[in-house]
Amino acid sequence: MSQDSDLTTGGTSRRNVVKTLVTATALGLTGVGAGAANAAPAKRTDSQTKAPETMSYRPSYHFSVPDNWKNDPQRPVYLNGEYLYYYLYNEDYILGGSGTSWRMASTKDHVNFTDHGVAISKHASPNGDCWSGSIVIDEQNTAGYGRGALIALVTQAPNGVQAQYLWYSTDNGRSFKPGGTTPVLANPGTEAFRDPKVIWHEQSSQWIMLNAEGDRIRLYSSADLKKWTRTSEFVRTSLGILECPDLFQIQASDGTKHWVLGTSANGKPRELPATYAYWIGDFDGKTFSTSEEEPQWLDWGFDFYGAVTYPDYQANGNENLELRRAIGWNNFWDYPHNAPSMATDGYNGDDMIVREVRMVADSKGNYLASVPVKQLNKLARETTNLGSPTISGEQVLDFSSNAYELECELNWDPAKPPANIGFELCRAKTGTRHVAAGIYLAGGFAYVNRKPSFNPGDKSESKSPLEVPSGKLKVRILVDRSSVEVFFGDGRIVHSHRVFPLATDSGIKLFVSDGTATFKKLKVRNLGFA
Repeated sequence: MSQDSDLTTGGTSRRNVVKTLVTATALGLTGVGAGAANAAPAKRTDSQTKAPETMSYRPSYHFSVPDNWKNDPQRPVYLNGEYLYYYLYNEDYILGGSGTSWRMASTKDHVNFTDHGVAISKHASPNGDCWSGSIVIDEQNTAGYGRGALIALVTQAPNGVQAQYLWYSTDNGRSFKPGGTTPVLANPGTEAFRDPKVIWHEQSSQWIMLNAEGDRIRLYSSADLKKWTRTSEFVRTSLGILECPDLFQIQASDGTKHWVLGTSANGKPRELPATYAYWIGDFDGKTFSTSEEEPQWLDWGFDFYGAVTYPDYQANGNENLELRRAIGWNNFWDYPHNAPSMATDGYNGDDMIVREVRMVADSKGNYLASVPVKQLNKLARETTNLGSPTISGEQVLDFSSNAYELECELNWDPAKPPANIGFELCRAKTGTRHVAAGIYLAGGFAYVNRKPSFNPGDKSESKSPLEVPSGKLKVRILVDRSSVEVFFGDGRIVHSHRVFPLATDSGIKLFVSDGTATFKKLKVRNLGFA
């Protein structure tokens, strides 16, 4: 997927012209409803009526691009004890330039990253800039560039025709060269033909490529990464244009092994997410098969697009089939340039937190559960323990921060459940600006509502079905300067949102409507890079 793709993901073209970005108003930010605008203002001191002189939307503990623009994450690869993370990067974004290169950062712990600059330049090939794809380590020299060469299969679109091209690296992934100017997978006449995801299939001893082609994912096989044969297709016609496909095997909590096919999909017209959709099934080296028509979703929010998963490796270099990690782009193509960080920090491009992903075996059907990586503990600062308050109504906490993690277990009487239990996050002192998150028991759903805060636009409230007959629900919330992520229960349900609160919007309020609930073992800890 490219910054400049003509194709739409549900009505809005991606070909947006970058103009001079000065203020949040000029950036088209929305939020803060009519009720706040109509409220009678109380008198304020001079310091209360002025915006903070220093504003920054650069995250305190999430990955962000050093400058200009980033979008799609590319699946990290493990090499020499570290993970190499590539992503689409436009070094000319501030100047109004278009097109993306691949920039690379390395990490050993999935929270601290070291930048290594551009690895695949958009200026290095006559075929134009580089869109999404994937990198594999060619340990057996199947492509002929040497044992251990890194091979990238990348979408490029000369003359507007998308096709897949090979690039290679012999310096441990720090730089890549084009392996010729001819595509290894030519376009047969399809408008959408992109985002190749390549894996090595051990059982059949061959390379497998998934390619996004409109409303379907086509699968191809190859012995040498250069000549590809189509083997099958996976079609879903009700989820918009499918992008950034994924295929992996994972071991469930009961010890059984399963294959998962994932893709970035657009369910917005059906009141479903536009994030990472996935199906659980089987793969025989040619065809992915599943009994599931509808997907499950790794995220129910508005801003977890272009997500990729990648394997966990043990100290001996072996893959751990019980765990994968996932990283998603904190943005969406309906409003990609609505970012006040351009005015405050001179860049536009963050990711959501890296997650640990596991498969949970369940009698009603297996599912993926995701939680923030355990290494997030490395970024922990002071912790505030707030006890176990029992609320009927509301309570403003004696706490203020722009970058933190909140944890507790919600408890209520299942025989007399309240209508609504939740949190006001990123809360202004008056409460008129905030992000609401919680569980609406009267309606049977979890939610995050960013409308009362500044946000990039589009829909305001995300909802996911959630029934809790036990009267107990663990909640884990990550708040940073431009994001809110809410993990419900074991992480099967997650909502990720892009938000832009003011620096002074740093409070928290607890609320319970039409009943009583306890926020058991409530604690908040600040997070930040060293």
